[in-house]
Amino acid sequence: MKSTQAPRAARLAPAARRAQILSAAADLALADGLERVTLRAVADRLEVRHGLITHYFNAAEDLVVEAFIAAASADREVMFPAEGTPLERIAHLARVNDSIEAGPLARLWLNARHLSRFSAPLAAALAEQDAKDHARLREVIDDGVRSGDFVVPDAASAAVRILLAVDGVCAYANDPEAYATATAARFVAETAEHVLGLERGALRRTP
Repeated sequence: MKSTQAPRAARLAPAARRAQILSAAADLALADGLERVTLRAVADRLEVRHGLITHYFNAAEDLVVEAFIAAASADREVMFPAEGTPLERIAHLARVNDSIEAGPLARLWLNARHLSRFSAPLAAALAEQDAKDHARLREVIDDGVRSGDFVVPDAASAAVRILLAVDGVCAYANDPEAYATATAARFVAETAEHVLGLERGALRRTP
């Protein structure tokens, strides 16, 4: 009779194993939602024993929170590349968030904001990731002010307004048709242009 037990996992260093578990959990969160991130689901995804996951994460909530942090951190590196002029970096941010390809990450953030009502650890993680995004965006805006690309009286407020535009687009992540309208297609870009003192269409013309 064929055994139904999960195969014994290949031995990995603890740090590598933990990273593997978090990567699988983040992928699951992006594909199916944070509600589907369970210890059993991650074990099945990695084809390992359930006990291996509980060795690193005692509770599913811990894994959900860390999965969100891992996905949000990876998202930040996509949204805010280190290379390029301030104008190019803002144009990249707008293109990423105004595209339908942003859907999976937008749904993840929308999902996390909803679930944070019921989970204090997730709410704390969400606030921390929001603060990091704000800090990263403010750095770009400050660089643009120094270079003369942007005319901004208050960089912190400008960053908040642009991120609110990003969240506004995220709010419709479960309605793909919302991205199909001409207005929605450039909402983040047009908001950024207005907030940063740029000419209308400046970000579209920026490579």
